[in-house]
Amino acid sequence: MGKSDGGTTTEDVSRVPTMSHRHSCRSDESTNGYREQENTGEPGTLKSVRLVRWGADGKGTLNTCHLASGLPDMIIISSSKELLEEKVVPVVTSFLSERGLALAPEKTKLTHIEDGFDFLGQTHRKFQGKLLIKPARKSVSNLLDKVRAVIKANPQDTPADLIRQLNPIIRGWANYHRHAVSKRIFTYVDYAINTALWHWACRRHPRKRKDWIRRKYFQLADQYGFFGRTTGKKGQTIIVRLFVAHLVPIRRHVKIRGEANPYDPAQAAYFEQRLGEKWLQEQNRLKLRTLWWQQGGACLVCAQPITSTSGWNIHHLVPRVKGGEDKLSNLVLLHPNCHRQVHCRKWKVVKPGLARGH
Repeated sequence: MGKSDGGTTTEDVSRVPTMSHRHSCRSDESTNGYREQENTGEPGTLKSVRLVRWGADGKGTLNTCHLASGLPDMIIISSSKELLEEKVVPVVTSFLSERGLALAPEKTKLTHIEDGFDFLGQTHRKFQGKLLIKPARKSVSNLLDKVRAVIKANPQDTPADLIRQLNPIIRGWANYHRHAVSKRIFTYVDYAINTALWHWACRRHPRKRKDWIRRKYFQLADQYGFFGRTTGKKGQTIIVRLFVAHLVPIRRHVKIRGEANPYDPAQAAYFEQRLGEKWLQEQNRLKLRTLWWQQGGACLVCAQPITSTSGWNIHHLVPRVKGGEDKLSNLVLLHPNCHRQVHCRKWKVVKPGLARGH
């Protein structure tokens, strides 16, 4: 995408199958002087094809198209606007018409990457030659509309009950956009939500002073925010706080290597390493602590302690290619070097509880 000069985006196309560039190019190989040179499509959602347009002087111009499909939306990116208009759009239209589908004219857009486009709730645009992906304005607007609708529909709820309804909405949206350039937008979202909650609190107590309302509903703990109190099972008072979007850490998504195949036993160590990194970054640290405790804090190969300094990898006792699952009963923690030896030498690792027959 970084070298692309033009792009077309399509949205709301019902049940569009993943397009094969090999099929689409063969259907019209000689149109407008284009001829397929090489098909470099990879299995998955991103496919590419290289086309050469031959001029009268016998010199060819190389053009590349990429298809990214996120059903029911898709984008097609090319190095030439002419290629999109003359070659790609007719092929896509013909491909869909054979299946009883059609592009929505009002939602199909041909644009330059520097002008940007929205795809799957995020805006993709180049600024001074650098591609930035941010939450789309429509996505932010939809979130705030949903939050405000919940607040308006529950004028008499307790703060704790209202927070329980709002937190899943805010958390899910923030986690979806945490890989993009989102920190400033997260801060704006927090401000807009707290403003709506301030008006909600003022309507509940029209005769109270502003500082009284602020002390009752907004508290400065790790940061200033909306909170409520509820009673636990044992009668104790529990403070419930509103989820804060701008405290979600921004973590760039690491792409899977192009040649990696989850069904190849030789690639098992690579995918286990990615699983461990995912668990560490996300909200699965409890699982890591459980595995560490089950093993007594030691590696099952070398019996040396597993610490944050030594590092660790997750290992599947039954490989996923053979039906193994990501359940705790099928997982152990190993040192990175021990993990490599297990896969290279094909050692068998036994979990302590399984060894005792439990």
